[in-house]
Amino acid sequence: MMVVDTKTKRCLYLQLVCLLLSTLKGEGFYMGITYVQNAVAKGAVCLDGSPPAYHLDKGFGTGINNWLVQIEGGGWCNNVTTCLVRKNTRLGSSKQMVKQLAFSGILHKEETFNPDFYNWNRVKVRYCDGSSFTGDVEAVNPATNLHFRGARIWTAVIEDLLEKGMKTAKNALLSGCSAGGLTSILHCDGFRALLPTTTKVKCLSDAGYFINAKDVSGVEHIRAYYNDVITTHGSAKNLPVSCTSRLNPSMCFFPQYLAQNIRTPLFILNAAYDSWQIKNILAPAVADPHGYWHDCKLDVTKCSPAQLKTMQSYRLGLLHALAGLGKSPSRGLFINSCYTHCQSEMQETWFSADSPVLNKIPIAKAVGEWYYDRAPFQKIDCPYPCDKSCHNRVYDPNEHPGV
Repeated sequence: MMVVDTKTKRCLYLQLVCLLLSTLKGEGFYMGITYVQNAVAKGAVCLDGSPPAYHLDKGFGTGINNWLVQIEGGGWCNNVTTCLVRKNTRLGSSKQMVKQLAFSGILHKEETFNPDFYNWNRVKVRYCDGSSFTGDVEAVNPATNLHFRGARIWTAVIEDLLEKGMKTAKNALLSGCSAGGLTSILHCDGFRALLPTTTKVKCLSDAGYFINAKDVSGVEHIRAYYNDVITTHGSAKNLPVSCTSRLNPSMCFFPQYLAQNIRTPLFILNAAYDSWQIKNILAPAVADPHGYWHDCKLDVTKCSPAQLKTMQSYRLGLLHALAGLGKSPSRGLFINSCYTHCQSEMQETWFSADSPVLNKIPIAKAVGEWYYDRAPFQKIDCPYPCDKSCHNRVYDPNEHPGV
Protein backbone atom coordinates (compact mmCIF):
# COMPACT_ATOMS: atom_id res chain seq x y z
CA MET A 1 0.00 0.00 0.00
CA MET A 2 1.40 3.39 -1.04
CA VAL A 3 1.77 5.94 1.76
CA VAL A 4 0.96 9.53 0.72
CA ASP A 5 2.50 12.26 2.84
CA THR A 6 0.61 15.33 4.02
CA LYS A 7 2.21 17.66 1.48
CA THR A 8 1.25 15.40 -1.40
CA LYS A 9 -2.31 15.08 -0.09
CA ARG A 10 -2.56 18.87 0.09
CA CYS A 11 -1.35 19.22 -3.52
CA LEU A 12 -3.82 16.61 -4.75
CA TYR A 13 -6.62 18.31 -2.84
CA LEU A 14 -5.80 21.69 -4.39
CA GLN A 15 -5.73 20.16 -7.88
CA LEU A 16 -9.17 18.66 -7.32
CA VAL A 17 -10.52 21.97 -6.03
CA CYS A 18 -9.15 23.82 -9.08
CA LEU A 19 -10.64 21.21 -11.41
CA LEU A 20 -14.03 21.54 -9.70
CA LEU A 21 -13.95 25.33 -9.85
CA SER A 22 -13.00 25.35 -13.53
CA THR A 23 -15.87 22.98 -14.27
CA LEU A 24 -18.36 25.13 -12.39
CA LYS A 25 -17.18 28.17 -14.35
CA GLY A 26 -17.62 26.30 -17.62
CA GLU A 27 -13.92 26.19 -18.45
CA GLY A 28 -14.32 22.77 -19.96
CA PHE A 29 -13.05 19.23 -19.71
CA TYR A 30 -9.82 17.71 -20.94
CA MET A 31 -9.83 15.23 -23.82
CA GLY A 32 -7.03 12.90 -24.84
CA ILE A 33 -5.20 13.06 -28.15
CA THR A 34 -5.64 10.65 -31.07
CA TYR A 35 -2.82 10.28 -33.59
CA VAL A 36 -3.80 9.29 -37.14
CA GLN A 37 -0.94 6.83 -37.50
CA ASN A 38 -2.04 5.38 -40.85
CA ALA A 39 -1.78 8.86 -42.35
CA VAL A 40 2.02 8.66 -42.37
CA ALA A 41 2.03 6.00 -45.11
CA LYS A 42 -0.07 8.37 -47.23
CA GLY A 43 2.38 11.21 -46.71
CA ALA A 44 -0.26 13.07 -44.72
CA VAL A 45 2.06 14.48 -42.09
CA CYS A 46 2.85 17.62 -40.12
CA LEU A 47 5.69 19.95 -41.10
CA ASP A 48 8.19 17.71 -39.28
CA GLY A 49 6.84 14.44 -40.68
CA SER A 50 4.90 13.40 -37.57
CA PRO A 51 1.31 12.09 -37.85
CA PRO A 52 -1.66 14.47 -37.67
CA ALA A 53 -3.82 14.43 -34.57
CA TYR A 54 -7.18 15.36 -33.10
CA HIS A 55 -9.12 15.19 -29.84
CA LEU A 56 -12.57 13.56 -29.77
CA ASP A 57 -15.33 13.56 -27.19
CA LYS A 58 -18.04 11.14 -28.26
CA GLY A 59 -21.64 12.19 -28.53
CA PHE A 60 -24.46 10.87 -26.40
CA GLY A 61 -28.24 10.86 -26.16
CA THR A 62 -29.95 12.72 -28.99
CA GLY A 63 -26.58 13.92 -30.29
CA ILE A 64 -25.01 10.51 -30.82
CA ASN A 65 -25.24 10.79 -34.62
CA ASN A 66 -24.29 14.47 -34.83
CA TRP A 67 -20.73 15.67 -35.51
CA LEU A 68 -18.98 18.97 -34.82
CA VAL A 69 -15.51 19.26 -36.34
CA GLN A 70 -13.60 22.25 -34.96
CA ILE A 71 -10.34 23.23 -36.70
CA GLU A 72 -7.56 24.73 -34.62
CA GLY A 73 -6.10 28.09 -35.62
CA GLY A 74 -2.56 29.43 -35.52
CA GLY A 75 -1.61 31.57 -38.51
CA TRP A 76 0.49 30.33 -41.42
CA CYS A 77 4.12 30.00 -42.52
CA ASN A 78 5.06 31.53 -45.85
CA ASN A 79 8.60 30.33 -46.57
CA VAL A 80 11.21 27.82 -45.46
CA THR A 81 12.49 30.11 -42.70
CA THR A 82 9.11 30.73 -41.05
CA CYS A 83 8.08 27.08 -41.48
CA LEU A 84 11.29 25.94 -39.79
CA VAL A 85 10.40 28.17 -36.84
CA ARG A 86 7.10 26.27 -36.50
CA LYS A 87 8.52 22.84 -37.25
CA ASN A 88 9.42 21.94 -33.66
CA THR A 89 6.38 23.54 -32.02
CA ARG A 90 2.79 22.33 -31.61
CA LEU A 91 1.99 24.18 -34.86
CA GLY A 92 4.37 22.00 -36.84
CA SER A 93 4.69 18.74 -34.94
CA SER A 94 2.26 16.44 -33.17
CA LYS A 95 5.18 15.44 -30.96
CA GLN A 96 4.95 18.87 -29.34
CA MET A 97 1.17 18.87 -28.80
CA VAL A 98 -0.29 18.49 -25.33
CA LYS A 99 -1.79 15.07 -24.71
CA GLN A 100 -4.86 16.52 -22.99
CA LEU A 101 -6.77 19.51 -24.40
CA ALA A 102 -9.51 21.53 -22.71
CA PHE A 103 -12.90 21.46 -24.41
CA SER A 104 -14.89 24.61 -23.69
CA GLY A 105 -17.17 26.99 -25.56
CA ILE A 106 -18.58 25.31 -28.65
CA LEU A 107 -16.83 22.08 -27.57
CA HIS A 108 -18.27 21.96 -24.04
CA LYS A 109 -20.19 18.82 -23.08
CA GLU A 110 -22.70 20.42 -20.74
CA GLU A 111 -25.96 21.92 -21.97
CA THR A 112 -25.64 24.84 -19.56
CA PHE A 113 -22.53 26.05 -21.40
CA ASN A 114 -23.24 24.83 -24.94
CA PRO A 115 -27.01 24.47 -25.44
CA ASP A 116 -27.17 23.19 -29.03
CA PHE A 117 -24.02 21.11 -29.51
CA TYR A 118 -23.16 19.78 -26.04
CA ASN A 119 -24.07 16.14 -26.75
CA TRP A 120 -22.69 15.93 -30.28
CA ASN A 121 -19.53 14.09 -31.22
CA ARG A 122 -17.11 17.00 -30.80
CA VAL A 123 -13.71 16.98 -32.49
CA LYS A 124 -10.80 19.40 -32.22
CA VAL A 125 -8.50 18.91 -35.23
CA ARG A 126 -4.97 20.02 -34.42
CA TYR A 127 -3.19 22.37 -36.84
CA CYS A 128 0.37 21.49 -37.82
CA ASP A 129 0.83 22.28 -41.52
CA GLY A 130 0.82 26.09 -41.71
CA SER A 131 -1.39 26.36 -44.81
CA SER A 132 -4.97 26.05 -43.54
CA PHE A 133 -4.85 22.44 -44.80
CA THR A 134 -4.26 23.35 -48.46
CA GLY A 135 -0.65 22.38 -49.15
CA ASP A 136 0.64 19.38 -51.10
CA VAL A 137 4.28 19.24 -52.19
CA GLU A 138 5.64 15.77 -52.85
CA ALA A 139 9.33 16.61 -52.61
CA VAL A 140 10.98 16.89 -49.19
CA ASN A 141 14.29 18.71 -48.97
CA PRO A 142 16.59 16.56 -46.78
CA ALA A 143 18.32 19.69 -45.53
CA THR A 144 15.15 20.98 -43.86
CA ASN A 145 12.94 17.85 -43.70
CA LEU A 146 9.91 20.10 -44.12
CA HIS A 147 6.71 18.45 -45.30
CA PHE A 148 4.11 20.66 -46.97
CA ARG A 149 1.14 18.28 -46.85
CA GLY A 150 -1.82 20.15 -45.37
CA ALA A 151 -4.35 18.97 -47.96
CA ARG A 152 -3.37 15.36 -47.35
CA ILE A 153 -3.76 15.86 -43.59
CA TRP A 154 -7.25 17.19 -44.16
CA THR A 155 -8.24 14.12 -46.20
CA ALA A 156 -6.65 11.64 -43.78
CA VAL A 157 -8.28 13.15 -40.69
CA ILE A 158 -11.73 13.38 -42.25
CA GLU A 159 -11.48 9.80 -43.55
CA ASP A 160 -10.55 8.63 -40.06
CA LEU A 161 -13.56 10.42 -38.57
CA LEU A 162 -15.87 9.00 -41.24
CA GLU A 163 -14.76 5.51 -40.25
CA LYS A 164 -15.42 6.31 -36.59
CA GLY A 165 -19.06 7.02 -37.31
CA MET A 166 -19.28 10.35 -39.08
CA LYS A 167 -20.24 8.61 -42.33
CA THR A 168 -23.71 8.04 -40.86
CA ALA A 169 -24.07 11.53 -39.38
CA LYS A 170 -27.52 13.04 -39.18
CA ASN A 171 -26.15 16.55 -38.56
CA ALA A 172 -22.65 17.93 -39.11
CA LEU A 173 -20.99 21.30 -38.56
CA LEU A 174 -17.52 22.20 -39.78
CA SER A 175 -16.14 25.01 -37.67
CA GLY A 176 -12.84 26.69 -36.91
CA CYS A 177 -11.11 29.68 -35.38
CA SER A 178 -8.67 32.07 -37.11
CA ALA A 179 -6.65 30.07 -39.66
CA GLY A 180 -9.05 27.28 -38.76
CA GLY A 181 -11.93 29.61 -39.54
CA LEU A 182 -10.43 30.14 -42.98
CA THR A 183 -10.11 26.35 -43.28
CA SER A 184 -13.82 25.96 -42.60
CA ILE A 185 -14.53 28.27 -45.55
CA LEU A 186 -11.97 26.77 -47.93
CA HIS A 187 -13.11 23.20 -47.23
CA CYS A 188 -16.81 23.84 -46.62
CA ASP A 189 -18.19 22.40 -49.86
CA GLY A 190 -15.60 19.61 -49.83
CA PHE A 191 -16.74 18.59 -46.36
CA ARG A 192 -20.34 18.59 -47.57
CA ALA A 193 -19.40 16.35 -50.52
CA LEU A 194 -17.85 13.68 -48.27
CA LEU A 195 -20.99 13.20 -46.20
CA PRO A 196 -24.26 11.51 -47.19
CA THR A 197 -26.75 13.66 -49.05
CA THR A 198 -29.17 13.05 -46.18
CA THR A 199 -26.82 14.72 -43.67
CA LYS A 200 -27.62 18.31 -42.69
CA VAL A 201 -24.26 20.04 -43.20
CA LYS A 202 -23.30 23.63 -42.41
CA CYS A 203 -20.09 25.55 -41.76
CA LEU A 204 -19.05 28.16 -39.19
CA SER A 205 -16.08 30.49 -39.63
CA ASP A 206 -14.95 32.20 -36.43
CA ALA A 207 -12.45 35.05 -36.97
CA GLY A 208 -11.55 33.57 -40.35
CA TYR A 209 -12.84 36.35 -42.58
CA PHE A 210 -9.49 37.96 -43.37
CA ILE A 211 -9.83 40.84 -45.82
CA ASN A 212 -7.63 42.08 -48.63
CA ALA A 213 -6.63 45.51 -47.33
CA LYS A 214 -3.65 47.83 -47.50
CA ASP A 215 -1.64 48.42 -44.36
CA VAL A 216 -1.05 51.83 -42.79
CA SER A 217 1.87 52.44 -45.16
CA GLY A 218 -0.34 51.81 -48.22
CA VAL A 219 1.15 48.41 -49.09
CA GLU A 220 -0.82 45.22 -49.79
CA HIS A 221 1.29 43.29 -47.28
CA ILE A 222 -1.21 40.54 -46.55
CA ARG A 223 -1.82 39.71 -50.23
CA ALA A 224 1.92 39.29 -50.81
CA TYR A 225 2.15 37.14 -47.69
CA TYR A 226 -0.70 34.89 -48.81
CA ASN A 227 0.91 34.56 -52.22
CA ASP A 228 4.08 33.30 -50.52
CA VAL A 229 2.05 30.83 -48.43
CA ILE A 230 0.40 29.41 -51.54
CA THR A 231 3.70 29.21 -53.44
CA THR A 232 5.60 27.57 -50.58
CA HIS A 233 2.93 24.96 -49.86
CA GLY A 234 1.82 24.29 -53.44
CA SER A 235 -1.70 25.24 -52.42
CA ALA A 236 -3.10 26.62 -55.69
CA LYS A 237 -4.38 23.26 -56.92
CA ASN A 238 -6.29 22.71 -53.68
CA LEU A 239 -8.11 26.05 -53.53
CA PRO A 240 -11.73 26.23 -54.77
CA VAL A 241 -11.76 26.12 -58.57
CA SER A 242 -14.75 28.46 -58.56
CA CYS A 243 -12.27 31.14 -57.43
CA THR A 244 -8.96 30.13 -59.08
CA SER A 245 -10.66 29.89 -62.46
CA ARG A 246 -11.37 33.63 -62.20
CA LEU A 247 -8.61 35.09 -60.05
CA ASN A 248 -4.98 34.72 -59.11
CA PRO A 249 -4.65 32.01 -56.42
CA SER A 250 -3.28 34.61 -53.98
CA MET A 251 -6.72 36.23 -54.02
CA CYS A 252 -8.43 32.92 -53.29
CA PHE A 253 -7.15 32.81 -49.72
CA PHE A 254 -9.42 35.79 -49.02
CA PRO A 255 -13.01 34.76 -48.16
CA GLN A 256 -14.44 37.85 -49.86
CA TYR A 257 -13.51 36.38 -53.26
CA LEU A 258 -14.57 32.78 -52.72
CA ALA A 259 -17.37 32.65 -50.13
CA GLN A 260 -19.98 33.89 -52.60
CA ASN A 261 -19.64 30.63 -54.53
CA ILE A 262 -19.90 28.32 -51.53
CA ARG A 263 -23.10 26.31 -51.83
CA THR A 264 -23.16 24.95 -48.27
CA PRO A 265 -24.78 27.25 -45.66
CA LEU A 266 -22.10 29.33 -43.93
CA PHE A 267 -22.15 31.35 -40.70
CA ILE A 268 -19.59 34.17 -40.43
CA LEU A 269 -18.68 35.12 -36.87
CA ASN A 270 -16.19 37.98 -36.79
CA ALA A 271 -15.22 41.02 -34.76
CA ALA A 272 -15.34 44.13 -36.93
CA TYR A 273 -12.10 45.21 -35.25
CA ASP A 274 -10.51 41.78 -35.23
CA SER A 275 -7.40 42.18 -33.06
CA TRP A 276 -5.30 39.82 -35.18
CA GLN A 277 -6.19 41.66 -38.38
CA ILE A 278 -5.50 45.07 -36.83
CA LYS A 279 -2.12 43.82 -35.62
CA ASN A 280 -1.07 41.93 -38.73
CA ILE A 281 -2.98 43.29 -41.73
CA LEU A 282 -3.67 46.93 -40.91
CA ALA A 283 -0.58 47.74 -38.86
CA PRO A 284 2.06 45.01 -39.17
CA ALA A 285 5.49 45.78 -37.73
CA VAL A 286 6.97 46.16 -41.22
CA ALA A 287 4.56 49.05 -41.90
CA ASP A 288 5.11 50.64 -38.49
CA PRO A 289 8.91 50.77 -38.01
CA HIS A 290 8.74 53.41 -35.27
CA GLY A 291 6.15 51.52 -33.22
CA TYR A 292 3.47 54.20 -33.42
CA TRP A 293 0.78 51.48 -33.35
CA HIS A 294 2.40 49.32 -30.68
CA ASP A 295 0.30 50.29 -27.65
CA CYS A 296 -2.91 50.62 -29.66
CA LYS A 297 -2.56 47.09 -31.07
CA LEU A 298 -2.10 45.64 -27.61
CA ASP A 299 -5.00 47.50 -26.00
CA VAL A 300 -7.70 49.31 -27.97
CA THR A 301 -8.30 51.76 -25.10
CA LYS A 302 -4.82 53.14 -25.77
CA CYS A 303 -5.54 54.06 -29.39
CA SER A 304 -5.36 57.73 -30.35
CA PRO A 305 -8.30 59.46 -32.11
CA ALA A 306 -6.36 59.22 -35.39
CA GLN A 307 -5.78 55.49 -34.92
CA LEU A 308 -9.42 54.90 -34.06
CA LYS A 309 -10.40 56.74 -37.24
CA THR A 310 -8.16 54.41 -39.24
CA MET A 311 -9.70 51.41 -37.50
CA GLN A 312 -13.19 52.69 -38.31
CA SER A 313 -12.17 52.76 -41.97
CA TYR A 314 -10.92 49.20 -41.64
CA ARG A 315 -14.31 48.16 -40.25
CA LEU A 316 -16.00 49.72 -43.28
CA GLY A 317 -13.66 47.70 -45.50
CA LEU A 318 -14.76 44.52 -43.74
CA LEU A 319 -18.43 45.42 -44.13
CA HIS A 320 -17.86 46.16 -47.82
CA ALA A 321 -16.18 42.77 -48.24
CA LEU A 322 -19.15 41.09 -46.59
CA ALA A 323 -21.66 43.01 -48.70
CA GLY A 324 -19.95 41.65 -51.81
CA LEU A 325 -21.16 38.18 -50.92
CA GLY A 326 -24.72 39.20 -51.69
CA LYS A 327 -27.76 38.36 -49.62
CA SER A 328 -28.34 34.69 -49.01
CA PRO A 329 -31.04 33.56 -46.56
CA SER A 330 -28.92 30.52 -45.67
CA ARG A 331 -25.97 32.64 -44.51
CA GLY A 332 -25.52 33.62 -40.89
CA LEU A 333 -23.76 36.78 -39.69
CA PHE A 334 -22.67 37.85 -36.23
CA ILE A 335 -20.37 40.85 -36.71
CA ASN A 336 -19.82 42.59 -33.40
CA SER A 337 -17.71 45.67 -32.71
CA CYS A 338 -15.36 44.09 -30.24
CA TYR A 339 -11.56 44.19 -30.27
CA THR A 340 -10.90 40.48 -30.00
CA HIS A 341 -10.04 37.40 -32.03
CA CYS A 342 -11.92 34.07 -31.90
CA GLN A 343 -15.11 33.94 -29.86
CA SER A 344 -16.46 30.40 -30.21
CA GLU A 345 -13.87 28.50 -28.20
CA MET A 346 -13.77 30.65 -25.07
CA GLN A 347 -16.65 30.04 -22.70
CA GLU A 348 -16.94 33.69 -21.67
CA THR A 349 -17.62 34.78 -25.24
CA TRP A 350 -19.47 31.71 -26.55
CA PHE A 351 -22.13 31.35 -23.86
CA SER A 352 -22.04 32.76 -20.36
CA ALA A 353 -23.86 35.28 -18.20
CA ASP A 354 -21.91 38.15 -19.72
CA SER A 355 -21.31 36.95 -23.29
CA PRO A 356 -21.22 39.45 -26.16
CA VAL A 357 -24.69 39.92 -27.61
CA LEU A 358 -26.35 41.39 -30.68
CA ASN A 359 -30.04 42.23 -30.25
CA LYS A 360 -29.69 40.61 -26.80
CA ILE A 361 -28.77 37.28 -28.38
CA PRO A 362 -25.42 35.63 -27.44
CA ILE A 363 -23.22 33.96 -30.04
CA ALA A 364 -24.11 30.37 -29.07
CA LYS A 365 -27.83 31.01 -29.39
CA ALA A 366 -27.41 32.84 -32.70
CA VAL A 367 -25.44 29.94 -34.19
CA GLY A 368 -27.84 27.35 -32.81
CA GLU A 369 -30.91 29.16 -34.13
CA TRP A 370 -29.27 29.39 -37.55
CA TYR A 371 -28.02 25.80 -37.66
CA TYR A 372 -31.38 24.27 -36.77
CA ASP A 373 -33.30 26.70 -39.01
CA ARG A 374 -35.29 27.96 -36.05
CA ALA A 375 -34.62 31.56 -37.01
CA PRO A 376 -32.24 33.38 -39.39
CA PHE A 377 -29.50 35.51 -37.88
CA GLN A 378 -27.75 38.27 -39.81
CA LYS A 379 -26.69 41.07 -37.49
CA ILE A 380 -23.97 43.73 -37.76
CA ASP A 381 -23.07 45.79 -34.72
CA CYS A 382 -22.89 49.56 -34.47
CA PRO A 383 -19.33 51.06 -34.51
CA TYR A 384 -16.94 50.94 -31.56
CA PRO A 385 -17.30 51.82 -28.71
CA CYS A 386 -21.09 51.46 -28.65
CA ASP A 387 -21.22 47.77 -27.67
CA LYS A 388 -20.94 47.41 -23.89
CA SER A 389 -21.15 43.60 -24.03
CA CYS A 390 -17.74 43.24 -25.69
CA HIS A 391 -14.85 41.33 -24.21
CA ASN A 392 -12.12 43.62 -25.47
CA ARG A 393 -8.87 42.20 -24.21
CA VAL A 394 -5.18 42.87 -24.20
CA TYR A 395 -3.80 41.09 -27.23
CA ASP A 396 -1.47 38.14 -26.62
CA PRO A 397 1.01 38.01 -29.51
CA ASN A 398 1.89 34.39 -28.72
CA GLU A 399 -1.67 33.15 -29.00
CA HIS A 400 -1.91 33.40 -32.78
CA PRO A 401 1.42 33.93 -34.57
CA GLY A 402 1.68 37.02 -36.70
CA VAL A 403 2.60 37.33 -40.35
